This record gives sequence, structure tokens and C-alpha cells, in this order.
Amino acid sequence: MGIVNLTPDSFSGDGVGKDLTRALAHAEAQREAGADILDLGAESTRPGAEPVPAQEELARLLPVLRVVRDWGVPVSVDTSKPEVMLAAIAEGAALINDVAALRQPGALETVAASDAGVCLMHMQGEPRTMQHHPHYEDVVAEVRDFLIGRVAACEAAGIPRERICLDPGFGFGKTVEHNYTLLAHLDALAALGLPLLVGLSRKSMLGAVTGRENGAARMPASVAAALLAVQKGARIVRVHDVAATKDAFAVLAALEGR
Repeated sequence: MGIVNLTPDSFSGDGVGKDLTRALAHAEAQREAGADILDLGAESTRPGAEPVPAQEELARLLPVLRVVRDWGVPVSVDTSKPEVMLAAIAEGAALINDVAALRQPGALETVAASDAGVCLMHMQGEPRTMQHHPHYEDVVAEVRDFLIGRVAACEAAGIPRERICLDPGFGFGKTVEHNYTLLAHLDALAALGLPLLVGLSRKSMLGAVTGRENGAARMPASVAAALLAVQKGARIVRVHDVAATKDAFAVLAALEGR
């Protein structure tokens, strides 16, 4: 899954805001690099981010979506707002990637009324405050239980399991220790039997162990983290550096069956 940030304040420094030319160029570069899914996000969910009005989110999102939907690559839209979901699905989005796991009023019903897939992510708190002293007694068990509950809510609303994937939410209301504990035990979440989507690319948890302060400098660590995640059961990795990650996966695939 290749990231296309349509925000002016991306933590990784690759946000394009409402610059349509830059946005399409970046999306095309991700596709050419080998992305199997393009993930469009028009509201920042980095730690400390302020909410964006739905109309602003749509103004950033829809001009890009209306072009890339015809490229032959499934398009995911990263949003928590039901009104944005509704518009995105109407314009051809194949997947709703929701950091709030369809908890906003009307979100479950919006996705249930469509044939779009959904990614349910765990987040403790909300982006503006989620990194203010996150706490768990058992982070793996609590994330697992939350995701089980959200899958049950989706099924009760009429969204079948085959349209659902799960994301443990690395960096979303979690300390560095929480994040690495989740990564070490990712197989416990894979055992739930639904595809796991993992987003580790360029995140601060990688900077914490490498000393790399800016996003692009974390690319080698991001590739390593993606490989480890796949070996522990992830089936989709959401990345900034598509070509480098694909090359690493090619080497991993060459070992299979030997």
C-alpha cells in the first residue's frame, strides 16, 4: 500500500496539500514503484494533529481520487468521517482505512450500505492527545480484544468478515515499548484470521532505536520493519518507500520453499 499524503502537515514531510499536480505526480510515482493499493489521506493523524473540517478534507481528496480511480489500482481512503466515506465510496474508493475503526456515528452504516472494504485500526485516545501518557496493562491483549469487538460491531451492522482487515495502530496511543511489544507478538493478531494491515513506515518508533530524526532517513529501518511484520503475519504494509520495500520482499520471496 503506497502512501499518498494530501495534507500540508504530514509527519514524514511528503504532504502535498491541495496541489493537484504534485499529488498526482506522487501517486503516479507510487504506482510506478509497484504499489498494489494507493492510500489517499487528506487529514493528518500524526500525534498532536488538529481535526480538519469535512469540506476541507473533501476539497483535498476528491480531485485526486477522481483521477487515480481509473488507473487500475485499488484506491484506499484514509478517513474517519462518515460524510467523507460516503463521497469517497461514491467516487470509486475500494477501501475505507479508518483510524477510529468506524466508531463515529453513522460510519458503520455508511460502509455497510456499500461494497467497500474497511480497515479497522486500534487507537487509544484521538490524534491530538493520543501520545499523552498512553497506558496498557497488556497491550497485545487489549489491542486484540478491541479489534475483536469492532469486527463484531461490523458484522452486526451487516459488513461481512471478507470485507474487513485489521491494523494494530502502531504509534497511535502507544509508547515505543508498546509498539515493539506489538510487533514482537503480531502473530497473536494474525491468529484472528483476518488480513493484517501494518503501518510502520518512517515512524518515530524507528527513530527511537536508530537515532534518525527525519522521515526519509528512516527508510532502511522502515524496510526492515516491513519485512519483520510480514514474517509475523502482516498481509498489507502501508509504506512511503514502495520500491525499496518491494525489493526487500523479492529477496524474502526467493527464500520461500528452500
